[in-house]
Amino acid sequence: MWASGLPLAKPAARFFAHSPRGRSFLSQVKAVNVEIQVVLGRSTLPMQQLLRMGRGAVIPLDTTVNEEVWILANNHPIARGEIQINEDRISIAVTREANVYDYMAGEA
Repeated sequence: MWASGLPLAKPAARFFAHSPRGRSFLSQVKAVNVEIQVVLGRSTLPMQQLLRMGRGAVIPLDTTVNEEVWILANNHPIARGEIQINEDRISIAVTREANVYDYMAGEA
């Protein structure tokens, strides 16, 4: 296959999966732990206000009730999702892939 006049490389997982070494490689990849975080929203507060906060303090976020949340893997945005509540369990349903530039723009 070609894209923009350059040959495309075979996907590594497919290439390695068919060899004896590939099975070992895939089992090593599957053993890697990834930290997943869900960002509900952001807030900027003066340090003085933050230091005065106590138990029960409310921090306003820059988001609304039905807005998508950010899903991060090892602190990198990978997807957007929706909060779902079923009885006493809270979960996140992945809705689409993340746009890194949108995530970074929200930090300003």
